[in-house]
Amino acid sequence: MKQPRAWQRMLSGRRLDLLDPTPMDIEVEDIAHGLAFVARWNGQTRGDWPYSVAEHSLLVEEIFARANAGVPAKWRLAALLHDAPEYVIGDMISPVKAAVGPGYGALDERLTAAVHLRFGLPAVLPVPIKKQIKAADKVSAWLEAVQIAGFSIPEADRFFGKPEAGTVRGLEIRLRPPAVVRAEYVQRHADLLAACG
Repeated sequence: MKQPRAWQRMLSGRRLDLLDPTPMDIEVEDIAHGLAFVARWNGQTRGDWPYSVAEHSLLVEEIFARANAGVPAKWRLAALLHDAPEYVIGDMISPVKAAVGPGYGALDERLTAAVHLRFGLPAVLPVPIKKQIKAADKVSAWLEAVQIAGFSIPEADRFFGKPEAGTVRGLEIRLRPPAVVRAEYVQRHADLLAACG
């Protein structure tokens, strides 16, 4: 029986094997393009533009940096890339991930490792860094939930945890055209990579 195709052609021309991804098949432009067109919250957000995973990633990196003053640029880069695999596997809401089962997590881990290695990060992040990025991700989810996804504050507090006072001060969800978000993601990636030295 013929094996099903398990790779995807990227706009850069790379051919990414989803079952055995290699760092050499990963380009930031492909990641930024894909993430700029993947809608968070299954597209169930207010506004005239979808709220993309690229926009979310930029916000998580900002929250992570605020919460961890002086953190090295490489960990800020890790925060920016925290959802990078979704450029090929999409963004599934947590209830769908639970229904799909452990196969989704394994695929995500393989892609994450390849992305990390491509940009000079360890395949697996140190546990404290991973926890800090996850904490920033939860703050971002809370902010998105109350600003654009129709959750009340008590609901968001219950599902995502109440952010510490001041954590979200001055942060506002921005809905922008995908091309604008894609360009900002690529530029932020370049800035952080350069700062890694």
